[in-house]
Amino acid sequence: MLRDKIKIPISELEQSAFCRNDEDLDSKTLEEEFNAGVRWQKLPISYMRTAPEDLEANILSARKKLGDRVVVLGHHYQRDEVIKFADLKGDSFKLSQYAAEQKNAEYIIFCGVHFMAETADILSSDEQKVILPNLTAGCSMADMAQTDDVLDCWDDLMELMTVDDITPMAYMNSTADIKSLCGKNGGVICTSSNAKQIFDWAYKQRDKILFLPDQHLGRNTAVNMGIDLSEIIVWDPFKPLGGNTKEEIANSKLILWKGHCSVHTRFSTAQIDKAREEDPDINIIVHPECTLDVVQSADYYGSTEYIKKIIDEAEPGTSWAIGTEISMVNRLSEENPDKKIFCLDSIVCPCSTMYRIHPAYLSWVLDGLLENKVINQIKVPDNVRKYSKISLNRMLELN
Repeated sequence: MLRDKIKIPISELEQSAFCRNDEDLDSKTLEEEFNAGVRWQKLPISYMRTAPEDLEANILSARKKLGDRVVVLGHHYQRDEVIKFADLKGDSFKLSQYAAEQKNAEYIIFCGVHFMAETADILSSDEQKVILPNLTAGCSMADMAQTDDVLDCWDDLMELMTVDDITPMAYMNSTADIKSLCGKNGGVICTSSNAKQIFDWAYKQRDKILFLPDQHLGRNTAVNMGIDLSEIIVWDPFKPLGGNTKEEIANSKLILWKGHCSVHTRFSTAQIDKAREEDPDINIIVHPECTLDVVQSADYYGSTEYIKKIIDEAEPGTSWAIGTEISMVNRLSEENPDKKIFCLDSIVCPCSTMYRIHPAYLSWVLDGLLENKVINQIKVPDNVRKYSKISLNRMLELN
């Protein structure tokens, strides 16, 4: 299916359907999960009603028959019933590297969200086919930077300055169209793992950065580098000049798109204060998509891979409150039984779009391949692919 035919809804309202207090997040049948009022891609009724344990058997059988023809990439935020089938696991940066390294597999099944599958298609070979098990697995943050709005922003900026004055930089959590705009205009992509390194590179090229779409990662990175908050402005696409004056734009060093992650902005300094009150020896570690006050209040902050590394290498007996997606926090707790690990937010909510990759979808696309049917292929148009690859390769070459 061509990407311009896919409509990915903003999904923050859906997130609450799967929030829990102390319950686990074990998968139910897809039919039961649909009862929460979600708007996911519909499947044949047989997949909708198949129990998770039966889906597991189906997936294992299909994987065995398909062998090396298929590689499954899984993001750390995936539910346990899906991530267990991933050949390679990682955050968006590591998975982008994995996608570029896959030379032999005919099919790359990406258990993540839409922008990740687009990235895999851009970096893989023309002969390979990238599959997203559920086409509605988008990213609410990426959806906040609509192509027409970003193009309008860029046109406004080009009336006030030239392309030699500002570097467009997109977070990996952005559409291929946005990555393409960066590639066309000397820009680059970054992830939460390498944001500071890419910022350093960008400021050696030009005086300003336009950063899309997550304002919090951009602000946290800039403040960590010593850039004053007075030199940072936010671009609201629904206001003239993004809600800024020409003077404010001229005096800025960093222009942040008004976007955010619905998972990471749930964390607060009040939660940190409560965790420290209950355990003075607690270690607080959060993701840089959290707000600036949360990041500055934490003991550690960093990418998904950084969080995993810190926890895995921590001393036995230590306690950790983590500000990131609950599926990953639960998995880290299971993998580190010698440490006390819990989510900073007592009302835990999975990433609602990552959660859309139910085992039924994975079983469905694998069964399709057994019948020589490629279901849910993600194919980026050649003109977009060309410039997106330029911006992605700039990032990969800098690491």
